[in-house]
Amino acid sequence: MHTFDFKNRTAVVTGGAQGFGLDVAKRFLDSGAKVFIWDIDEKLLKSAFDEVKNPNLFYNVVDISNYQDVEKNVADITSKTNIDILINNAGITGPTGPLWEYDVNMWNKIVQINLIGTFNCCRAIVPNMIKNNYGRIVNVASVAGKDGNANASAYSSGKAGAIGLTKALGKELADKDIAVNAVTPAGAKTRILDQMSKEHVQRMLSKVPRGRFLEIHEFTSLVCWLSSQENTFSTAAVFDISGGRSTY
Repeated sequence: MHTFDFKNRTAVVTGGAQGFGLDVAKRFLDSGAKVFIWDIDEKLLKSAFDEVKNPNLFYNVVDISNYQDVEKNVADITSKTNIDILINNAGITGPTGPLWEYDVNMWNKIVQINLIGTFNCCRAIVPNMIKNNYGRIVNVASVAGKDGNANASAYSSGKAGAIGLTKALGKELADKDIAVNAVTPAGAKTRILDQMSKEHVQRMLSKVPRGRFLEIHEFTSLVCWLSSQENTFSTAAVFDISGGRSTY
């Protein structure tokens, strides 16, 4: 498996206690990085920390939808080291159902985490990257943000917003050695699928020409390249990893 040179780099991975986030964190660690995983679930964080057993892994309980919480944790990290890499992976799908019947509070919560949470982390961390004229940001969006998934209007809207944020921020930072990109995965067998109905999951799978779910290691490889110093040109871009579902 290809490895990257992340020696002397520090990464923050949100939603890092499981699934995509934890796998990315492990690959970063294997490639020499110091990694802070953030999650709202302390039990899952402790379990991930105990599983990995790496002296360069640290964890923080962080509610990314709360800017003050994000800002405090960023200040704690940057008082000791720079933040070179940010992976905005934390997100929720929420329940499925038609927009006109969707619970208003749940709709707002999903957008708050998937979009506002991404903004909060970028808002708090980018100044440190600007100061050091180096950074790599990967925002984990979704094919739903490109195509729109019926009965998932909140999730689709939040991820579409994250794509727009990526394009805007990438252009704002293009004159610096800071790359901001998004990835748009199709469904993968992570716990996020548990939030959806079986019928909705099957509809998602039926749209993928590859005929299977995304493997976590495939996602991680793409994110690692985008996060590496090898990526010196691509920014404000959306990298599809949907098995042929979306080709734009």
